[in-house]
Amino acid sequence: MLTNSSSKKQKTFCILVSAMGTQIKDTELLWKIAQKLKRLREERGLSQRDVFAVTDIHIARIETAKVNLSVSTLNELCKYFGITLTEFFRDMD
Repeated sequence: MLTNSSSKKQKTFCILVSAMGTQIKDTELLWKIAQKLKRLREERGLSQRDVFAVTDIHIARIETAKVNLSVSTLNELCKYFGITLTEFFRDMD
């Protein structure tokens, strides 16, 4: 686990090394994304199963903040919820 001290507020992130190369996992950002996706889903009265049935994306795994989701996956979820990526990240620190 590494700490990025370049900002005033320290952020915790992991650097994962696998056969596919190095991957950075910002746990704080993933938690914010997970919470926002859960809020969007719940505001629309949808279950995790409802989202999966239409998108084929396991949002349950994403909502735990354990999955380092791709921008493409996030974009598909945003389209499903009827918002843009810009709108999704608005108001996110």
